[in-house]
Amino acid sequence: MATLRFQALKDASRRKPIHFEETDRKSILFGSNVFNEKAMKQYLTSDALKGVKGAIQFGTKIERKLADYIAMGMKEWALSKGVTHYTHWFQPLTGATAEKHDAFFETSYDGSDPVEKFGGGQLVQQEPDASSFPNGGIRNTFEARGYTAWDPTSPAFIYGTTLCIPTVFISYTGEALDNKIPLLRALSAMDDAATEVCKYFDKNVKKVTATLGWEQEYFLIDRSLANSRPDIVMTGRTLLGHTSAKGQQLDDHYFGSIPSRALMYMRDLEQECMLLGIPVKTRHNEVAPNQFELAPIFEETNLAVDHNCLLMDIMEKVAERHHFKVLLHEKPFKGVNGSGKHNNWSLATDTGVNLLSPSKTPMSNLQFLTFFINTIKAVNDYESLMRAAIATASNDHRLGANEAPPAIISVFIGEQLTKVLAELEGVTSGKLSPEEKTDLKLNVVGKIPDVLLDNTDRNRTSPFAFTGNKFEFRAVGSSANCSNAMTTLNTIVAKQLKDFKIEVDALIDQKGLKKDEAIFNVLREYIKLSKKILFEGDGYSEAWEIEAAKRGLSNFKTTPEALKARASKQALDLFSEMGVMNHVEVEARYEIELEEYVKKIQIEGRVLGDISKNHVIPTAIRYQNTLIENVRGLKEIFGTEFETIAKEQILLIKEISLHIEGINSKVEEMTNERKKANNLTNAQSMAEAYCNNVKPYFEVIRNHCDRLELLVDDQIWTLTKYRELLLTK
Repeated sequence: MATLRFQALKDASRRKPIHFEETDRKSILFGSNVFNEKAMKQYLTSDALKGVKGAIQFGTKIERKLADYIAMGMKEWALSKGVTHYTHWFQPLTGATAEKHDAFFETSYDGSDPVEKFGGGQLVQQEPDASSFPNGGIRNTFEARGYTAWDPTSPAFIYGTTLCIPTVFISYTGEALDNKIPLLRALSAMDDAATEVCKYFDKNVKKVTATLGWEQEYFLIDRSLANSRPDIVMTGRTLLGHTSAKGQQLDDHYFGSIPSRALMYMRDLEQECMLLGIPVKTRHNEVAPNQFELAPIFEETNLAVDHNCLLMDIMEKVAERHHFKVLLHEKPFKGVNGSGKHNNWSLATDTGVNLLSPSKTPMSNLQFLTFFINTIKAVNDYESLMRAAIATASNDHRLGANEAPPAIISVFIGEQLTKVLAELEGVTSGKLSPEEKTDLKLNVVGKIPDVLLDNTDRNRTSPFAFTGNKFEFRAVGSSANCSNAMTTLNTIVAKQLKDFKIEVDALIDQKGLKKDEAIFNVLREYIKLSKKILFEGDGYSEAWEIEAAKRGLSNFKTTPEALKARASKQALDLFSEMGVMNHVEVEARYEIELEEYVKKIQIEGRVLGDISKNHVIPTAIRYQNTLIENVRGLKEIFGTEFETIAKEQILLIKEISLHIEGINSKVEEMTNERKKANNLTNAQSMAEAYCNNVKPYFEVIRNHCDRLELLVDDQIWTLTKYRELLLTK
């Protein structure tokens, strides 16, 4: 095995950047492989084009006859680009994407008259097996029928020689079996609620769109080096390995010159993204060695989520061409920063207004404050559900690890806006005097654009921060599907806006208040009720944990703890009321996420036990035998004096024995705890057992292994080391 490690290092040292030419401007390449409006105008009839645009903009149903015409045009476009197959591309509850390819090619019953065929029925609906995907008990194995149905709001695209049609995935009995359906429902609820509130300020608003801009962090590791590590291959992270003498402590990687080999990868990746209409714009080195980031321009949330799912798949495929392995795990290496996927979220009207961006007029700023304060109130009321939305086994390693937001959900808005809210809170209740109206409009509301010019500081320890014209949900994990976080966020804000309108209308109709006064009164109460969620300080400090507990904020440090909020009465009522998920769908996802947690910890435990006993211990014994032979030789030469001369070797032999014994005993104990956990039938109890009784052994076993890494001769150590994984360009 040591030979494998050194061969991998030799292969990595010989790698040269793949030469890649960016010959066309990105604006020319962008969307070339997407069945977008430009392509539809060329290949669809006017009625078919009108039908698709109506479905996208207003959610109108596409008639079967039109679906046939759309399918015909889509097929002709795809064939003109060399496509041979099509697939319904969907997002089952595995966290990844799924696809089954069918050829356009068909023949008649007797095998004659071959033809490329693709009709409306094949476009609109397919029937994949629903029993082999996670379903949380919704479907039995013998009840396999499920359907994928075309989502026209996300355009079809070509990848390789396959036409990919974004779809939803639903069970025969009607429950959502994917991440897309709840997201679409949440976005619809947001549109309805936000549009109604917007009409207080502009009667012309007919639609509000939630927008998303994700920031994808990742590690690039030489593929041969990654493949020499069984833990990386099977779990996506290193389960052991001593930290390198040089890591990120010099801050010399962040925003530094991008290594040429990584840059060639990025350019190739961006080329693929441009063809697929993914508007990537930013690339740079992140904090840890061999860690990078790319970020796109904001898009409509459903499309942005689809693009991020597609991107994660493309990243790995492009990496193969460049002999890289992409690590999207939130914490692949101990001792250096992990990776996140900051979700930048905002709301935009069909009249071109960003509802979370202040303007120059008091009325526009009142609109801004309305959506700004309602968002804060929503997070305040549903902070435990927000934490549950980003809870995974891998993200547990990152949250609160002094490089990412803590597990306590709080909102950062900056010093200037804190003062604005304090002034607004101080307004007298009831009807406002003329002086109060003037003071509000000129001194509180009217000056917001000016103060925001200087409100550019950022709190990197905040999980949910306002950053000028958007909120940044920083706690989302790098490997996550954004849909979970976005479904939750849009649902809670939609619910809050719905309640806000009811309260404002009641003050107008029952108390006789003017619209602005009613809005101010409700917002002022929301400010008072939401103070516990606002925090401007150091989220990593122990003082904040104590303060957060006093405020009544949750602090779920593990996934099994956090996920309880997913199936709480508050969550069930929320998703049901907003039409996002029924009780069966919510509880199914709760079960699936617990099962996923158990399986990931179970796999990691098995892999750690295997590496420890079949790699580390044999290597340590081999080196120990070398030391023993050395001591015997010294005894033959020096006789009775050998104990003094061989003192250090003897101590080293004893130390190695202690670590070997420690590994053996702890792996056995961990295995026994795993067996006990596997006998539990309740998903929550099993997850807690794995979390509290199995997982703690990981660090103990790792410590023994990492100590042996420092003691054993480098020439016989079988596992590629951190300095080699992280510092190889």
